[in-house]
Amino acid sequence: MKKFFKFIFAMVLAFLPGIIGVMFTPHGASDAWYNAMSKSVLTPDGWVFGVAWTILYALLGIALYMIMESHRPAYQKSRPYTLFGIQMVLNALWTYLFFGRHMVGGAFATLVLLIFVSIWMMRAFFRLRRGAGWLVVPYVLWMLFALYLNGTMLFMN
Repeated sequence: MKKFFKFIFAMVLAFLPGIIGVMFTPHGASDAWYNAMSKSVLTPDGWVFGVAWTILYALLGIALYMIMESHRPAYQKSRPYTLFGIQMVLNALWTYLFFGRHMVGGAFATLVLLIFVSIWMMRAFFRLRRGAGWLVVPYVLWMLFALYLNGTMLFMN
């Protein structure tokens, strides 16, 4: 039962930026700003973002759980935990800056930092559990795609 609650805890932590982001993500008439922006031809439909983020947060939650369950001493887990927390904060901050404040440039800068921290986290996860590191790879790739989309919007508007 303890493992189950640890897994649920890891999943809740992983989904926190998404839960926070829902407060700022455009819905219905509130997305007029976003719809008016010029975007890349590679920008997916809105539903794709929801599906992608659900999968990515689940993968991050599983990766975190794998780190939590590794038999390494606590001091070896401190860096992965810290990096996980920092990238979660940056992830939520991006949504706030981009959708909440319409600060496309600030969101872009935040995304660059988020990618750096996410790669660092991925490497830290790899050191403890290879499987956990591999689960972070899709997240990093999506962040690179998001950087392209954000950058396109920054320069087109």
